Amino acid sequence: MGVSALTGLSVVSLLSLGYLSWDWTKPNQVESEVVPEPGEPGSPSYRPPHIIFIMTDDQGYNDIGYHSKDIRTPVLDKLAAQGVKLENYYIQPTCTPSRSQFMTGRYQIHTGLQHGIIRPQQPNCLPLDQATLPERLQQLGYSTHMVGKWHLGFYKRACLPTRRGFHSYFGSLTGSVDYYTYWACDGQAVCGFDLHEGERVAWGRGGMYSTQLYARRVRKILAAHDPAAAPLFIYLSFQAVHTPLQSPRSYIYPYHRMGNVERRKYAAMVTAVDDAVRNVTAALRKYGYYDNSVIVFSTDNGGQPLFGGNNWPLRGRKGTYWEGGVRGLGFVHSPLLRRPRRVSHDLLHITDWYPTLLSIAGGNMSGLTTGLDGYDAWASISEGVASPRQEILHNIDPLHSPAPHGSLEEGWGLWDTSVQAAVRVGDWKLLTGDPGYGDWTPPQMLSSFPGGWWSLERHTAPRRSLWLFNVTADPYERRDLSGQRPDVVRLLLARLALYNRTSVPVRYPPQDPRAQPQNNGGAWGPWAADDEEEQDWGKLSQLRSKERKGKCKQCSMKAFFKKLNAGIMSNRI
Repeated sequence: MGVSALTGLSVVSLLSLGYLSWDWTKPNQVESEVVPEPGEPGSPSYRPPHIIFIMTDDQGYNDIGYHSKDIRTPVLDKLAAQGVKLENYYIQPTCTPSRSQFMTGRYQIHTGLQHGIIRPQQPNCLPLDQATLPERLQQLGYSTHMVGKWHLGFYKRACLPTRRGFHSYFGSLTGSVDYYTYWACDGQAVCGFDLHEGERVAWGRGGMYSTQLYARRVRKILAAHDPAAAPLFIYLSFQAVHTPLQSPRSYIYPYHRMGNVERRKYAAMVTAVDDAVRNVTAALRKYGYYDNSVIVFSTDNGGQPLFGGNNWPLRGRKGTYWEGGVRGLGFVHSPLLRRPRRVSHDLLHITDWYPTLLSIAGGNMSGLTTGLDGYDAWASISEGVASPRQEILHNIDPLHSPAPHGSLEEGWGLWDTSVQAAVRVGDWKLLTGDPGYGDWTPPQMLSSFPGGWWSLERHTAPRRSLWLFNVTADPYERRDLSGQRPDVVRLLLARLALYNRTSVPVRYPPQDPRAQPQNNGGAWGPWAADDEEEQDWGKLSQLRSKERKGKCKQCSMKAFFKKLNAGIMSNRI
């Protein structure tokens, strides 16, 4: 199907994409390996570096000092300036998808996690048959530790971080907890304690602000480990700056002139993260790790303007496939970089960390990249050579509510445009279905506006289901070119169809009442036996797909009331 879609396309249109030499029957292609030189990964004299991967939660594109004057992040700004800023770096729209792709190096369609997030009461987790990044690093002699937010499922003990490649774990298993009490709720009625030490509930460990608590734990790990004995991998996964908006009062005062209260609290939380990173980097130097270390900083998805985040000047927000939802903050800081102090515009995706970090760890990549969607991008990051990545499948979600105006006919018989999907090939980005809220939200700074108005964002439901942008020339997605370039549209629709043929059934089971904390001593944790059989994901996915089609009958009425409500809000503003 993918190859036949190319019939009738002009050579000029193919050359404009830069892929005339590609084999379009393959969904992923990598460059050939090169023989390592002395002192490089793979050579006998190579010393694997200590790897510190720092991930923040819901931090928007405009929520760091070097992108915005409103946010104070002097430590992050300095680390980024001395390293390599990744300004063409992509993540996923929400928490679980980004974390799963970081841990496996695979797109969501290849793990079954292409729909939504893993809810606390769902009997679901990162597929147990896929080797994770820390498991591979352990095989290479690394001491591996995770601190912070997991959000990759925990219904069985086999799903826990310590069973998925980490020698130690300290943090929260769910997606959102109170920063002081570590109380987590799935809805308003189902709540429980969520702070864990290894595989046990860390009762009595609450009270300290989580950003500071997690940084303190990392410092303890660094102090206890001998940097000369074995390389270290630390995955520091802050829950900040996800809701609830909480921070120590001392961080709020510097932003007291900020009129938007949500933005004020949010900014304070970002600065608290900056301080925590300062403490971690200071410990790297103090205990002898820094000179042979690689620090990676990444957010997991775009910011949420309703709760203080901001992605200006990008379009969209968290949970959407517009650039504001998937263009990530990221940088690499390391004394090992060959060309530091620069900005990289090479294409990079969160799946690339898996092969990239394994490569610098000294892994034999010929045996580790089978089935991966990520690329080894270390040469691009460190030396500035061209990135091996030329395309990104943002996602295909067959269970998302269908766009009422999409159809297989609109997709030239190649693709049903009612299906939520997004793909980037070269400079071109195609979106189908319902990509999510698509407005541009500037920094919310005007103190003269009534506070309640900051919760309103004007939006009119689009009466369409297909968009095409040249995101290199138009990174803000303001000029839809689907009408002018039908040749490119057809080519990218064919790519979606080709990717979809490689997808696995969606893993999105109904909630299990056994998961409720009241049944587990008041805390969130595993509730199913490890030998309990998994769901029939193929059968369940078909059932969910039928439910999705049934919902389409209500789409027109839902769209009408959504548009009516948006009009009322716009008039108020």
